[in-house]
Amino acid sequence: MQNHGRRGDPMRTLSGASLVVAMVALVSVGGCAQIGRLKAMKAFKEANVAYAKQDYKEAAALYETATQAYPELNSAYFYLGNSYDNLFRSVDKGKPENDAMMEKAVKNYELSAQKLAGATDPVEKTLGRRSLEYLVAAYGADKLNDPAKAEPVVQKMIQNDPSDPQNYFALAKIYEDAGAYPEAEQMYLKAKEAKPNDPSVYTTLAGYYNRQGQFDKTIMALEERAQKEPTNPEAFHTIASYYWDEARNDPKLRDTEKRDFVLKGLEASNKAIQLKPDYVDAIVFKGLLLRQQALLEKDPAKQKSLLDEAKGLSDKANDLRKKQTAGATQ
Repeated sequence: MQNHGRRGDPMRTLSGASLVVAMVALVSVGGCAQIGRLKAMKAFKEANVAYAKQDYKEAAALYETATQAYPELNSAYFYLGNSYDNLFRSVDKGKPENDAMMEKAVKNYELSAQKLAGATDPVEKTLGRRSLEYLVAAYGADKLNDPAKAEPVVQKMIQNDPSDPQNYFALAKIYEDAGAYPEAEQMYLKAKEAKPNDPSVYTTLAGYYNRQGQFDKTIMALEERAQKEPTNPEAFHTIASYYWDEARNDPKLRDTEKRDFVLKGLEASNKAIQLKPDYVDAIVFKGLLLRQQALLEKDPAKQKSLLDEAKGLSDKANDLRKKQTAGATQ
């Protein structure tokens, strides 16, 4: 029986030795991890200084060191990608060394977006969103010129935040640039549905319709915006500026149509000035509209009256500018 006991002792001793070895190993791993983390944080801090100085080559090298030493330093991947992004030069597109910068930028934007996808910290959430936005820009015409790869990224952005109109704008631009105009219009309209009280959805939609030569829809979008902001003079001034531009530059318009647009522009200008009597831009555009109206008049006396009124508005705008400039310097 004693022999059996002795045979058991070495087994118990071996188990104890194994436990000690295992604990030493754990301590070593933990110590290495801590050392790696400290090395990463030091490199990250130095990288941020270089990044702030726009020394993107140095910043990229330091962010690489930080992420290699501590891969869980999630916020570093965005700055690493952006450093490479800034090292890319559009004028040198096609040169292997230059294009490699954008490829590295894309790789790290993707890593950043993946690692920060579930972030709850506000700063990390912002970096995660920017990673996707900058990734879309990386696929733009002046960089990788690959809109097909940008589309699923923007779809992901919409999925992450369906209430943000900027995401729909981004996807609409991809479709518009590709000539897929019905799909582009649908995205601009979805942006309006997502945030109907945001003025930018109406001005962006108006800009799209104006590029498509759909002036009636352009004005409709701008008037919707003005209905949402009835006390904002800029909303009415914008309408006036579009009417002036159309009356002046569309060669297909008949004089009767030009006159109608000018009068509607003047109505919008008067509304803007009523809301803000010292609104210089609105006063200037009212004068421009009056000059445009004078070109359409046949009666010399009426022409002179309109031009005199326009001159008075120009003088008033100049006086207001001087007063506002003097007030700003005091």
